[in-house]
Amino acid sequence: MNNYELAPFLQANWEKNHFSEPSLIQEKVFPEIQAKKNVVGIAPTGSGKTLAYLIPLLNQAIAGQANQLLILTSSQELAMQVVEVARQWTGGSDLKVQPLIGGASIKRQQEGLKKRPELLIGTPGRVLELVTSKKLKVHQLQTIVFDEIDQLIQGQNLTLIQRILKAIPKETQRLYFSATADRVLEELQHLDAQLVVADVSETDQSQGTVRHFYLETTERKKVDMMRRLLNMPIFWGIFFFNQVADLGAAEEKLLYHQLPVAGLASDQSKLSRKQAIEGFKKHRLLGLLTTDIASRGLDIPALPFVINVDFPLTAESYLHRAGRVGRMGNEGTVISMLASHEIKEAKRIAKKLQIALTPIYLHGGELTTEEPIKLTEKPKKKKTKSRGNRRR
Repeated sequence: MNNYELAPFLQANWEKNHFSEPSLIQEKVFPEIQAKKNVVGIAPTGSGKTLAYLIPLLNQAIAGQANQLLILTSSQELAMQVVEVARQWTGGSDLKVQPLIGGASIKRQQEGLKKRPELLIGTPGRVLELVTSKKLKVHQLQTIVFDEIDQLIQGQNLTLIQRILKAIPKETQRLYFSATADRVLEELQHLDAQLVVADVSETDQSQGTVRHFYLETTERKKVDMMRRLLNMPIFWGIFFFNQVADLGAAEEKLLYHQLPVAGLASDQSKLSRKQAIEGFKKHRLLGLLTTDIASRGLDIPALPFVINVDFPLTAESYLHRAGRVGRMGNEGTVISMLASHEIKEAKRIAKKLQIALTPIYLHGGELTTEEPIKLTEKPKKKKTKSRGNRRR
């Protein structure tokens, strides 16, 4: 790889994945991570952030030394996705990967820790539980990674992160990665000092062309719009909702029409979520219905469509949803279903993100940017009352 010497197993995996050169964020942070600096990496979704920290860390990992690397993620789904990537990239080495996520058997995880894995990947709650019970010994920790730190410093997660940081050695290398710089840099100054910032969000050109549209409809007709989209031959996409209850109701109606969809919600079992993601990735399902929380970090290669059934509540949320398409140079389309009174606010958020939000129409089983001609009914002739013979 360009100006960076990889261990043989990593070089083999690099070539196996047909990579020609590192992405911009990878190029920026590889040397800083190797130099043991504390780094903040800011790059668009789908620009190769996971490998930006994973490759240099695996390149320095020593087989047989337990608990060297800990990666914390904002959701169970993202954790398992990183586990999948890590297992792929440790292929050909003796390095072991251990997931530590909530919702899974803690006893099995404790047994896994006894095998002295070098790389640990988990969610804050479960990791802290294992640390406080002394089942996870962090004094050996060389590096801790916070993936999607913008989510990890919100709400209850922030408290968990602060407690984990207090428990680990001060000399442990700390790496923070996010798709957005909003509030992240300011908040991290309170958590950490002497940070090297690698922000390529303005210069990274790895994202493919993503087009942004809105489809005017009514709340009552949204599920019917979903049904019509799913019946299009070209459709394969993720539907975003703001509320789990609305997601469930829509899923039930679509399944009644025998459409290949599944829900991905935070209140589902680990097995149900895994089956939904796998079914969608393998194209057995044409639609995945989800929320912001459940979908964090989902990486679906070459996904063509993201549909906002409910418009996101914040610009940041829109950015993360839209980031499911256009990954690593692929093209994608984001469509937001909007009632007439929502269009003005949606355009305001889009303008803030420097996105042109234009109308699109679903007509004749196809998406078109040309407004269909509305057929107007002929005015009905007024009936004239016959006077007849009135009685006087």
